[in-house]
Amino acid sequence: MVDQFLGSWTLTASDNFDEYMKAIGVSFATRQIGNMTKPNLVFSVDDAGVITLKSESTFKTSEIKFKLGEEFDETTTDGRSTKTTITLENGKLVQLQSWDGKKTTVAREIQDGKMCTKCVIDDVVAVRTYEKAA
Repeated sequence: MVDQFLGSWTLTASDNFDEYMKAIGVSFATRQIGNMTKPNLVFSVDDAGVITLKSESTFKTSEIKFKLGEEFDETTTDGRSTKTTITLENGKLVQLQSWDGKKTTVAREIQDGKMCTKCVIDDVVAVRTYEKAA
């Protein structure tokens, strides 16, 4: 199911993330921190099928728990309150966030042993690459 995502991942590259944060409405000060932060993502799953995604950094740690295909309320690390649904589509973990009439998708997939995360809102695309922590 989501086995290929389980474990700890470290951000190694980030492309166009400032433009993406701008497009979703993140303030200048928060964007500055977001651009400097290199979070670790930790995926785990319990016996009931509840997936936990923890984002850990020196500035902030956040955590969401979800079941695939079930909508939940999420408070994002930048403070947005979203309705979020995460699905597994063709091996990709696709996170759809909706708030204030806006929508964004964050699609994560494993390519060549790395996790490629594509963040899209309207015509703005950011790509963040994570490598599995030892």
